[in-house]
Amino acid sequence: MSGKVKVIVLRTAGTNCDAETAFAFGSCGAQVDCVHINKLFHGRVRLMDYHILAIPGGFTYGDDIESGRILANELRIRLGTYLCRFISDQRLIIGICNGFQVLVKAGILPGNLKEKDGGFSQTATLINNDSGKFEDRWCYLKVSGKSVWTQGLDDIVYYPVAHAEGKFVPRDEEVLHRLNADGQVAFRYCDEQGKTTGYPGNPNGSIENIAGITDPTGNVLGLMPHPERHFLFIQHPYWTRLARSGQYGQGAKIFENGIDYIKRKFL
Repeated sequence: MSGKVKVIVLRTAGTNCDAETAFAFGSCGAQVDCVHINKLFHGRVRLMDYHILAIPGGFTYGDDIESGRILANELRIRLGTYLCRFISDQRLIIGICNGFQVLVKAGILPGNLKEKDGGFSQTATLINNDSGKFEDRWCYLKVSGKSVWTQGLDDIVYYPVAHAEGKFVPRDEEVLHRLNADGQVAFRYCDEQGKTTGYPGNPNGSIENIAGITDPTGNVLGLMPHPERHFLFIQHPYWTRLARSGQYGQGAKIFENGIDYIKRKFL
């Protein structure tokens, strides 16, 4: 590999946040390629040529069947072996909104890598919002866990959400217990003071206000809110009323963390 961090932003029919995600990583100094999934299927692009895989937001394949399901099946069935190797090599994956749905429904999150057969097993899902409608709003999030992606973030961050199927539901109490015990919950919906809140602060009714999780290593992150939409300070909805502390917003640190980790680990 070259001396620059290489990021692949995966896209397919219905993806619509690839440019913003690429901009975020590129602004942090990475070489970013937006790649249609067919290029991976046909071998014209190799996943292992990259350090970071980003699955951005959107409505892949029109969210037919359910949100993210078709792309999740494609990744698991057609690219599962490569994804297992990618994760085992301690490279990074981030899935945002629809990308989070894809990672969960492919079984990549919460992280059930089966070394014996190189496959994944789904143990959680994301379903229709309790409100029964598409939720497009800004939310406060309490940051926790041990992920490389969240190092140095403020205790409470403010990101927008835009989804109709964002309610996180684990398969059973055992899965939920493991998420908490292993420090895999990266973000929880909260109020401005960091306290647990109901609707609209929790826009979808997620169990235990879970907005984002990681795998046990912390290298794979998925979240429903959009950090790439608060990458710049001026993207904050009240930016003209705030004391300006710099060019970047609270979402930028996530992308910077990913780049810094790869530099330390691989370059």
